[in-house]
Amino acid sequence: MGNNIVETIIGGVVLAFATIFLIFAYRTADIGTSGNGLNLTARFDKVDGLQIGSDVRMSGIKVGTVVSQVLDTETFQAVIGISIKDTLSLPEDTSAKIASESLLGGSYLDLEPGGAEDLLENGDEITFTQSSVSLIDLIGQAIFSANSDDEK
Repeated sequence: MGNNIVETIIGGVVLAFATIFLIFAYRTADIGTSGNGLNLTARFDKVDGLQIGSDVRMSGIKVGTVVSQVLDTETFQAVIGISIKDTLSLPEDTSAKIASESLLGGSYLDLEPGGAEDLLENGDEITFTQSSVSLIDLIGQAIFSANSDDEK
């Protein structure tokens, strides 16, 4: 009978720690905050490596999240939906570019504020964008340019 009480107490402690861990993981992962804040869109030719849930950063600090990716069937551009903190006021000439975290890692959306006096509002589009740069394309370009220089 004494073993059952000890096992029950240990089981309760394990469940309490599991609950604390799940609450901590939920809060630090920013799950469920995608609809809050300022919702903007941006159009890109290529979004290689950018995924839903990727960071939106400004000066290296996370200020939002990528919440959607849709292909515009008329222009064949990728339309990216982002949600940023509503405490952040961005000028309307803010630019967005897709940057790589590392040579092997994923990508994130980097925002660079402009100098305009008018601010972006909920539902606006960031018009100044720069698509992702493919490392394989750059290497291929360097190889082919080296070969063409050798033939001359």
